[in-house]
Amino acid sequence: MKRLSSALIVLTLLGASAAAQTKESLQIGPGDLLHIQVYENPDLEQHARVSDSGVVPMILGGNVTVSGETPAEAAKSIEENLLGKHILLNPQVLVTVDEYATQKVSVMGEVRAPGAYAINTPRSVLDVLTLAGGITDLADRKVLIERHDSSEKVLYFLSNTPEVAVDTAMKVNPGDAIIVPKAGLVFALGDVSRPGGYTMTNNEGNLTALELVARAGGTNHTAVASRAILIRKSQGGYVKQPFSLDKMQKGKVADLPLQPDDIVFVPFSYMKNFAVSGSGIAASVASAAVYRF
Repeated sequence: MKRLSSALIVLTLLGASAAAQTKESLQIGPGDLLHIQVYENPDLEQHARVSDSGVVPMILGGNVTVSGETPAEAAKSIEENLLGKHILLNPQVLVTVDEYATQKVSVMGEVRAPGAYAINTPRSVLDVLTLAGGITDLADRKVLIERHDSSEKVLYFLSNTPEVAVDTAMKVNPGDAIIVPKAGLVFALGDVSRPGGYTMTNNEGNLTALELVARAGGTNHTAVASRAILIRKSQGGYVKQPFSLDKMQKGKVADLPLQPDDIVFVPFSYMKNFAVSGSGIAASVASAAVYRF
């Protein structure tokens, strides 16, 4: 009966260890508080904090390096330490994390409530952005996630399509940082229905000349679409590139991909013979309204 009871205890401990390995995917880091249990050795049970150098001080066996390991991997390291130093013949160790030192995730940039938010386990990037009030209308959908344990920078694209956004949402760990940049702006000026600035916030994160003009309500009947001008900022100033918007609208020439800060100017009919200054058009961008469509 005693052997059966001992076997059940072992199975329980091993089951708990397996569960911990499944659920605890976070890596241990400096400052984390660990709960260490050793089967049939209650005197070795302890709550210990990981030092700045990444080691945990054991009651017996000295320091064991556990930083960068999952709880299950840390338990294995402690078992090997106890076995290698001839302290126990068959150590069975369970490690759980009582408290993560880095329990907050930082959310910065184009969110409604930037700040640091407490999370104790990995959370979906959508959950964390929700904690920060969601993204603003000017947010770029290319979100940057910086991992606290490796400083790795991961790009995540927040799709406009709900099903895609949910299906592709990656996990954010305590201590990570999320940066939501501002989307690029392009400008539609001249003889269009709603001249102004427009954010590049569609699912592709970019716009074309036709898409921009469509967002601006299309051209007016007085517009000279055949003499449209693309004005692009360069190191030396502004560069003008004439193009035929009407041919694009008829599908006779390829659409024109835009870059952030590009200006599409559609002349009025009375400006047919007027030389338009690129810098003069660019100067009016500062006063253009920003439409968030």
